[in-house]
Amino acid sequence: MPYLIDGHNLIGQMPGLSLADPNDERQLVELLRAFLVRTGKKGTVIFDKGQPGGGPRWSNNVLEVRFAAMPKTADDVIRERLLSEKNPRGLIVVTADQALATAARRVRATVTPSSDFAQQLQLKPTRLRKKEANLTAEEIEAWEKEFKRSR
Repeated sequence: MPYLIDGHNLIGQMPGLSLADPNDERQLVELLRAFLVRTGKKGTVIFDKGQPGGGPRWSNNVLEVRFAAMPKTADDVIRERLLSEKNPRGLIVVTADQALATAARRVRATVTPSSDFAQQLQLKPTRLRKKEANLTAEEIEAWEKEFKRSR
């Protein structure tokens, strides 16, 4: 099931992140990407106003990043997505907003409180996935070079 995440709402629940930090969205995006890769899931995070054009630049194959265009809020965009989704039952909505949670439940989407999801984001992986655990020394060296080059 893909996640539909109320971004600023989640930031408010994350230890070490602050809504006052101008880089809070970027920091959350990095945490979400790592979590989604680790769990083999996909998701969309929607933030309230900010970072015009930033969403598409920050999106990748596991995480779509969107910023609500004024005068809409992230909650408005999430509600629209719930209503337009062919299979809203297949979504997990991450929010602490009770009105949004009610709207999600009304279309039978799963709701995960932001505080619970924040705890999941902080968990360290217990083991590598099998695919990752069987890398050869040459593959590890190639990936290390790739990561150093991308900085």
